Amino acid sequence: MTKLRLGAIPDDKPVKVTVELPAVLHRDLVTYAEVLSRESGQQVADPVRLIVPMLQRFIATDRGFARSRKSSAGA
Repeated sequence: MTKLRLGAIPDDKPVKVTVELPAVLHRDLVTYAEVLSRESGQQVADPVRLIVPMLQRFIATDRGFARSRKSSAGA
C-alpha cells in the first residue's frame, strides 16, 4: 500500500463537480425523473438533482465497497 503525504481531508463543504453525461444516460435520467414524479406525486424540476441521491444510494448499497472501506479503516 502506498504511503501518502496527505492525511484525511475534512469533509466540510459541498464540492461542485462538472460532468459530461452520454446523451442516452441523460435521456434515462429525464425519464427516471418523470416516472419518479408520477409515482411520488411531486414534480422533479431538474433531473440532474437526482444524481447525488443516486450516487449516495449506490455507494451505500455496494457491498464490495463497504468491505473494502472496512478493511482500509482497520489497517
